[in-house]
Amino acid sequence: MATSLAVRARGITKCFGDVVALDGVDWDVAPGRVHGLIGPNGAGKTTLLGLLLGLTVADRGSLEIQGVPVRRALAGPDDVAGFVDGPGLYPSLTARQNLSALADLRGRDPRTAGIDEVLHEVGLADVAGDRVRGFSLGMRQRLGLAAALLTRPRLLVLDEPTNGLDPAGKSHMHGVLTRLAADGAAVVLSSHRMDDVAALCSEVTILNTGRVVFSGPVDKLSTESGEIDYRLVTSDSDAARELILTRPGLRLLDESGAGSRAAGSALVLRAAVPALDELVVGLVHAGIAVRELGPVISPLEAAFLALTEPERDR
Repeated sequence: MATSLAVRARGITKCFGDVVALDGVDWDVAPGRVHGLIGPNGAGKTTLLGLLLGLTVADRGSLEIQGVPVRRALAGPDDVAGFVDGPGLYPSLTARQNLSALADLRGRDPRTAGIDEVLHEVGLADVAGDRVRGFSLGMRQRLGLAAALLTRPRLLVLDEPTNGLDPAGKSHMHGVLTRLAADGAAVVLSSHRMDDVAALCSEVTILNTGRVVFSGPVDKLSTESGEIDYRLVTSDSDAARELILTRPGLRLLDESGAGSRAAGSALVLRAAVPALDELVVGLVHAGIAVRELGPVISPLEAAFLALTEPERDR
């Protein structure tokens, strides 16, 4: 039997006056995955997240969450949690008091709601008695995640959850979300940080002007990015440059460093993966050591730009 979808949207349209925020969106989110939702500002991401959290309702189309049709605001299943535009917190209350208040609102006994457990899970156990007004942005993000985890969600919806987190905090956040997905929950993550999306998400949906321009595995998106720019450092930049100029499918864009003839100076070229692979083989056969080779921007970011800025100079 096929696994039920955590989210199934068909023909979702949402307008705010004359502004079409979502325009006929079809979208599937499977359980047990971290699904990235990305797009330029104004693409409709926040509106779509708001639909999942029951903050608004579509003008047209159908939305099912955990197999339950959602036809009005605040009518989704109880096991959906998350935040949009940052978590809503009471600054005058402590971290523990914030979670106790949330438990009360949901009709649960704070003493048995697992408050200490989720505070420990997000790394805030040591500051559970501190007032939230003194929390950093990253600590507030962690507390927002704790509030969502308190509901034991099967669908977790997060908007820029790593904002304000230092590298250790981001790694901790990644671990929590990965474990949640491994336990069978669906995590929908909206972020402008391509490194977060690439590190966390197995699938990604790209919105542009309210429409889905891609939805599928991250690996597929990366391989479809076509030609992208790479930075190449070799033991002989001049010989590498001459080899690049003789190879089809390669375009030399720029050189940087202490002169093109100096060993260790960098070349920037544009190529698709097959042509780049052939270049590496050619460099090795010519006795030129490859010291560094990597994309100037990630393949995921390159694909994102290609899909959302089709007129840019490629």
